[in-house]
Amino acid sequence: MIEREELIKIGRFNKPHGVKGELSFTFTDDVFDRTDCPYIVCEIDGIFVPFFIEEYRFKSDTTALMKLEDVDNETDARAFSLLDVYFPKSYYDTAVEEEAPSDYFIGFTVVDSERGELGKIVAVDDSTENVLFEIDHEGRELLVPAVDEFVSEIDEENRRLYMTIPEGLLTL
Repeated sequence: MIEREELIKIGRFNKPHGVKGELSFTFTDDVFDRTDCPYIVCEIDGIFVPFFIEEYRFKSDTTALMKLEDVDNETDARAFSLLDVYFPKSYYDTAVEEEAPSDYFIGFTVVDSERGELGKIVAVDDSTENVLFEIDHEGRELLVPAVDEFVSEIDEENRRLYMTIPEGLLTL
């Protein structure tokens, strides 16, 4: 079973395009074009399901038309309208990227240099220009700015994010 922590959100399907099952896809990351991963993932009824990409073509630098296997008409494609599109982290090569997407860190445990382990990142709030990590700290939500200046080390193997969070920021 695919877990949320194994995925990075890369965009959203919009509406069907034409009558042969193509979907308009607005993306924030074109990683699907830069790797050999043959599928994307969508959440259907609370379960993350892989869908194999048959073909795609770019319309702009943020939009593509994508055809999924076994989605062969407008009715089939309509079921994907407004679904978020995810990509498996296992195919995401962060070494090629200048900066990993903030969604990449969901499931990582945050360790502060002064306070120790704070908890796991359960979500990323990117609704404003200031991206925030949402951390579950003993049942309480902590919001920490997702900025490079606070990160001292990333341990990808053990899924730990070491940070130096300024004093007073966690008590606001």
